[in-house]
Amino acid sequence: MLAGILRSDRAVAMSIEIIRAFVRLREMIAANKDLAARVEKLEQSQNRAASILRVLVDEIDNLKALPAAPPKRKIGFGM
Repeated sequence: MLAGILRSDRAVAMSIEIIRAFVRLREMIAANKDLAARVEKLEQSQNRAASILRVLVDEIDNLKALPAAPPKRKIGFGM
C-alpha cells in the first residue's frame, strides 16, 4: 500500500517482496498440514493464556484500587 503512495521503485520492490513472502508462507502452510495444526494449537493456547492474563490483570487492578474513604463524623451539636 505504501508503494501506491510513494511511487518509487524501491517502495514497489519492497511491496512485491512482502507479497512474495506471504505467498511463500501460505504455500508452506498449505503443503504442511501438520504445521498448520500446530500453529492453530499455539494460537488457541495463546488465546487461553491471554484471557487468563486479562483476568489476573483486572484482579490486580482491583486490589490496587484505594478503598472508599469512610464518611466523616461531624463534630459538635449541629443538626
